[in-house]
Amino acid sequence: MNMNVSSWAIRNPVPVILLFILMTLAGLMGFSGMKIQNFPDMDVPTVTVMAALPGASPSQLETEVARKIENALTTVQGIKHIKSTLTDGVANITVEFRLEKPTQEAVDDVRDAVARVRSDLPANLRDPVIQKDALSGSPILAYTVASNRMDDEALSWFVDNKVRKALLAVPGVGAVTRVGGVSREVRVDLDPDRLYALHTTAADISRRLGEVQQEASGGRVGFGGAEQSVRVIATVQTAEEMGAIELTLSDGRRIRLDQVAAVSDSVAEPRSAAFLDGVPVVGFEIVRARGFGEIDVAEGVRRALAELKVGHPEITVTEAFNLIDPVVENYDGSMRLFFEGAALAILVVFLFLRDWRATFVSAVALPLSVIPAFALMYVMGFTLNTVTLLSLSLVVGVLVDDAIVEVENIERHLLMGKTPLHAATDAAAEIGLAVVATTFTLIAVFLPTAFMSGMAGKFFIQFGWTAAGAVFFSLVVARLLTPMMAAYLLRAPVQRDRPEPTWIPPYLRLAGWCLRHRAATLAATFTLFVGGLWLATLLPTAFVPSDDDAQTQVTLTLAPGSELQDTAVLAEHARLLLVQNPHVLQVYTAIGGGSTGGNPAEGSSSAVADVRTAVLTLSLTPRAERNGLRKQEIEQQLRVVLAPLPGARVAVGMGGSGEK
Repeated sequence: MNMNVSSWAIRNPVPVILLFILMTLAGLMGFSGMKIQNFPDMDVPTVTVMAALPGASPSQLETEVARKIENALTTVQGIKHIKSTLTDGVANITVEFRLEKPTQEAVDDVRDAVARVRSDLPANLRDPVIQKDALSGSPILAYTVASNRMDDEALSWFVDNKVRKALLAVPGVGAVTRVGGVSREVRVDLDPDRLYALHTTAADISRRLGEVQQEASGGRVGFGGAEQSVRVIATVQTAEEMGAIELTLSDGRRIRLDQVAAVSDSVAEPRSAAFLDGVPVVGFEIVRARGFGEIDVAEGVRRALAELKVGHPEITVTEAFNLIDPVVENYDGSMRLFFEGAALAILVVFLFLRDWRATFVSAVALPLSVIPAFALMYVMGFTLNTVTLLSLSLVVGVLVDDAIVEVENIERHLLMGKTPLHAATDAAAEIGLAVVATTFTLIAVFLPTAFMSGMAGKFFIQFGWTAAGAVFFSLVVARLLTPMMAAYLLRAPVQRDRPEPTWIPPYLRLAGWCLRHRAATLAATFTLFVGGLWLATLLPTAFVPSDDDAQTQVTLTLAPGSELQDTAVLAEHARLLLVQNPHVLQVYTAIGGGSTGGNPAEGSSSAVADVRTAVLTLSLTPRAERNGLRKQEIEQQLRVVLAPLPGARVAVGMGGSGEK
């Protein structure tokens, strides 16, 4: 930046004022438009391939589908991990790429690899669905529904058809997964004796049934002088209609389905369950889509549920858990600390300058450096999260450094007897190079963190750019606004020989001693440096520090082959042990769906649920009511209580570093 820009700003104050008004308005608009999140979204290149082969067993899917797709994927560059999950009729292959791989390129590579082996896969395999991971991770909200007029089947239908559709219309809702309840199923129980008498098999009946249960184009027909498309609709709505379907056997005979089978409208075998404080419920969990803020999504969800309850007063909706309150608490706490830091910085400036005009000129640099940084953050797609707010809190103390240097030098020139206008012009020109060099030194410290590699780089890209942007705007303030304000606001001191502060003589004596005893000073400095490095090795390390929120989780994983009922019994046993802790207020248990391993993108997790996994979400007493007890100490107490639990692997914690 040209060193004479300060002189131009002093001579032309109106353009400078208009510039900073424009920057302030842009920053305020950017601040209002940014989303509030706990942590920034990370674009991890993960692609999922879902292949459905109705009626196939997991072993058949492994040999005929999963391994062939995995072998094709091995030729794709940049793959880090491949994980296959096989359940009855469905194979899910999750491909995780290295962080440097662009997500869309990863999707295209996986799609090409699957297309190459499509001809080798079973003919009746449905076309594999290939999609990138667009969800933010774990559910942020969970609710349960109850009604004295509906049974589990009706409540499940209500969640799947009413609640899910209403919530998916809310911006930012990525998935709504039902946990618990039942799914409708039309059962066809074939009579083997009748099949034998007709010389047919169950496979023939299944194939013929699939052929007639299809919609097809019927061509075009002329009607009233106009042409209209015709479509043959062959789907049925009830079990009676399905039983009346006519099937053509291989020898040409035609029979009705109910002649060889008993057709009944029933419910499918449960593959998930939900409990609230031990009571069976029908629940649903909400996952946020990437690019949206948790608070905005939660507000939209609550508005949609309120509208649903108005139209269905017989339905009672209860919040089982939410991860939104910690986000609000972290945001409010970060903003409060930011303002406290700014106030303390201004107070320190006043104590040293001892002049309210000079303090005001210096303090203006704080908001006018931070607010324009919000515009930069908005343009770059950043959000208000823990990382960006930490970045601003860290640099809040250095944003006034350039302004303080400018003001102090201007005051020195005022003591020489110069007018404020001449003092500001001469002082700004005198230290212009030093101010610019100091600022870019700070930028050189913060900006490289935005170019770190790996998972840490995904986190710190917003940290580095936010800090560097705020520091750069502080330079703009120091070179344009601060000299201009000083020229028109500062006054020549009435008393030029002001007494020096009382702390100056002790400081000068200490500095003189250090200069006279250089060896001792260097030895003490080296000792402190080495001691600091040694103390750093004793500090615990973690990618994300453990929180102290009012919620935690207990994950139970049973042995392979365990049934849903086994998991439910063990989860209830664990719940009874957990509620003995006075800090556990509520327990929401989800088995086989949602946050326990079901595919949230499918809406209903029954098809891919892991029935041997249960997640117990615990609502704890607020931090202020624990008498200084941290959440990690409560979790350790829970681990001790659950240690004797038989036949399960137990993990306690929300999944943060060092929690499980």
